Amino acid sequence: MGDISENISILQTRLGYEFRSSKHLHEALTHASYLQGGNDTISHNQRLEFLGDSVLHFALTDELYRIYPQEREGVLSRRRAVLCKGGFLSQLATELGIGSSLLLSKSELEANGRRRPSILEDALEAVVGAIYLDSDIATVQHIVLRWYGPIADRLAALEGSENPKGRLQELVQPKYGNSALRYEVIEATGPRHAREYRVAVFLNDRNLGEGCGTSKKSAEENAARASLASLGKNELK
Repeated sequence: MGDISENISILQTRLGYEFRSSKHLHEALTHASYLQGGNDTISHNQRLEFLGDSVLHFALTDELYRIYPQEREGVLSRRRAVLCKGGFLSQLATELGIGSSLLLSKSELEANGRRRPSILEDALEAVVGAIYLDSDIATVQHIVLRWYGPIADRLAALEGSENPKGRLQELVQPKYGNSALRYEVIEATGPRHAREYRVAVFLNDRNLGEGCGTSKKSAEENAARASLASLGKNELK
């Protein structure tokens, strides 16, 4: 038990928030599997996850609305989706060290549940909900945004790696419109069952970059990544 208390103390330091009521934090860290063995003194974190999901969306929506005053609703929605994507939330939970403090069943522990992305994602959202209940919306927004760091920088890293075609489109669209980019297969090699494609992405008639892949989709994404790496944003202004 002492180890758990020590982990929770360390976790609160990493979160940047000290709970007034430990009940909220304990609930946020309790996976449903932990209660299957008759541990019914506390609740599991699914209700807090539900609450935290909405609070997290609000915090990010408010920040995106504020820092991108000229962007359309669709662009803001896509950016929020990138910041709320499950894979990233589990990564953020790992960065904060949430996994080491989770209360899991023996079978989940043996199955390496502390590192399971779905469990970490849910726990992060539950922690957000717990901080909200323990404080107020302004406090939880401040804490969440500190976890993310500068939103523009975080988005640039996430969009560039996970959605390179979308990121390139957003850079090009303000000056050249929605139809200026096109992707062309310039080479396909290998047998049908092991084909490799080389794709070029053009801005009107200008070749921005090329990429290879075992499918047209992956080749297009690699071409977009190459374009983002070589093309400075100022060149599109």
